[in-house]
Amino acid sequence: MSKLGMIALALVMVVAGCGEDTSKSEANTAAAPVTVSDNAPEPANFKEINVSVADPENAIVIELKDGNVVIELAPDLAPNHVARIKELARDGFYDGIVFHRVIDGFMAQTGDPTGTGTSGSGKKLDAEFTDAPFERGTLGMARSSDPNSADSQFFINFAPAPHLNGQYTVLGKVVSGMEFVDMIKKGSGGGGTVTDPDKMISMKVLADIK
Repeated sequence: MSKLGMIALALVMVVAGCGEDTSKSEANTAAAPVTVSDNAPEPANFKEINVSVADPENAIVIELKDGNVVIELAPDLAPNHVARIKELARDGFYDGIVFHRVIDGFMAQTGDPTGTGTSGSGKKLDAEFTDAPFERGTLGMARSSDPNSADSQFFINFAPAPHLNGQYTVLGKVVSGMEFVDMIKKGSGGGGTVTDPDKMISMKVLADIK
């Protein structure tokens, strides 16, 4: 592993995309810092993670080219989605997957192993919609026009997106490394398709990095 309007138009494109690609796609923090030991058999880029989370079993670390992003998951909001994301992360499913759709000022979407926005892991999940708002750093599940079509694709919001509230499953929020999310290569056009996209080098459950 190496290192872990217009807005209206963009929105239309995203929601439209959510009807195709998006199944193609808040958590409360509390507790003491979780520090990864220098003796851990993990690459150097994982050794400096020191962030407060409620439960390291319900947090994931995404290694990007510019740094690590820690996301605290919310099993109280979306228990089935959280369980599936952790299962896929532990299987190494997300390692090397690209951010195929990135709209500046809106969101970065990933989780399709083909990089096309048309595929997933092959297991659909029933919607777990709540009143949790889509804010900067929110982790949401992508889906098609069918509410019960979320699979492995997810997105991270660059900015608040209240038009998504109650329409997509919220399953977590970035608690560290949002500046690295901001550095993900942006796409072009209203659909946000990315040429030579950035990728998730790896994604792990925080509890497993020890």
